[in-house]
Amino acid sequence: MSSLPRLNFPAIRLRARERGGVTEVWCETRRAWLVLTPEEWVRRHLVSYLVTGCGAPLGRIVEEYAVPLNGQPQRADAVVVGADCRPLLVAECKAADVAIDRRVWEQAVRYNSVVGARYVVLTNGLTHYCYEQRDGAYRPLKVFPRLG
Repeated sequence: MSSLPRLNFPAIRLRARERGGVTEVWCETRRAWLVLTPEEWVRRHLVSYLVTGCGAPLGRIVEEYAVPLNGQPQRADAVVVGADCRPLLVAECKAADVAIDRRVWEQAVRYNSVVGARYVVLTNGLTHYCYEQRDGAYRPLKVFPRLG
């Protein structure tokens, strides 16, 4: 894990193991061991921050959220659902070396056209963008929203 970059999130504790020469980490929301890829490194930090920094209950975070898009199965990296079980936030994570550019924005907006969340978050762990959707327009936020 020392080869992975320090991210612009608070430090987290990961439950990790080596298996077959590959590092795996425990995912509390999916209750499974996952290969620690650069994108998974970012996702683990984001999920932790959504809980500790934004107040999202862990039980309301769904990772790899199914998004049927034009007949093709897609997956949003993380979705936080509200008390009414409707999506409140959709997040798209990229590895730290992947720029958060227009393609990432368009991907998240396509997902949200199906999901219908109030908030959209884009992150590569180093740079974060948060938006609130109101009246059909996305407005940038200066901070992550409170979710609990």
